[in-house]
Amino acid sequence: MLTFRSPFLVTWGYLIKSFKPLAAVTIAFSMNSMSQYAETFVSGSISVPIEHRFYPYTDNGGTSLAIAGEDFCVVASDTRQSEGFLINARYSPKAFKLSETAVLATNGFLADGFALVKRLEQRLEWYKHSHNKPMSISALAQMLSTTLYSKRFFPYYVGNLLGGLDENGRGVVYSFDPVGSYKPEVCRAGGSAAALVQPFLDNQVSFKHQPTATRTLSLEMAVKIAKDAFTSATERDIYTGDYLEIFVIKRDGITVEKMELKKD
Repeated sequence: MLTFRSPFLVTWGYLIKSFKPLAAVTIAFSMNSMSQYAETFVSGSISVPIEHRFYPYTDNGGTSLAIAGEDFCVVASDTRQSEGFLINARYSPKAFKLSETAVLATNGFLADGFALVKRLEQRLEWYKHSHNKPMSISALAQMLSTTLYSKRFFPYYVGNLLGGLDENGRGVVYSFDPVGSYKPEVCRAGGSAAALVQPFLDNQVSFKHQPTATRTLSLEMAVKIAKDAFTSATERDIYTGDYLEIFVIKRDGITVEKMELKKD
């Protein structure tokens, strides 16, 4: 009598016979695992891996702006330092005088802003001792760019606005991203309320959507625009408020004006 065996059945039987010890081990392991899980559920506690994360940054809020004029530059920043819905400090400046012709405003992580300013001040002092003259703002902008880029793998968590006067006494503004990319601007806003302030500056300073505008921007008008911008921003942005510091940079030096903003 002839018997017909399917090749599939022959192959399957051979595999089972060959890997019988392995199958037994697998079944035993599965049974042990099931018993362990059963004990876990019976005891009422589940043991799962715990993920530990480290995030070194935070955003401390605040807003800054800079406006360049014919023979002046205005840099303004609020002083509120917050985290989430908590106000840590009501007077924590974000704008810093680096030289007689340059002011830097930082927004983002406050500690990184302080560390960056300290490093820049040190390098400016070295430059003055080496060359017997202060660094120009264009050179300062390039130095700030390379400083930020050198930390690109663990960057300073800040956005920067650098404002001042160039070698010809004209106002200039440079905006930076956290890794050093920068470009010159006529006006720029940064920080938590930048989306609210920038369109206002585009219209009132750059005269965008005003094809017939021919007036030039005066210092008094620039200061008034800065005050109006922050007064409006505090109505919509909870991370901006308390006080406003306005740095006015001219040939004869830098003056600072302080104005109160909303406290709530």
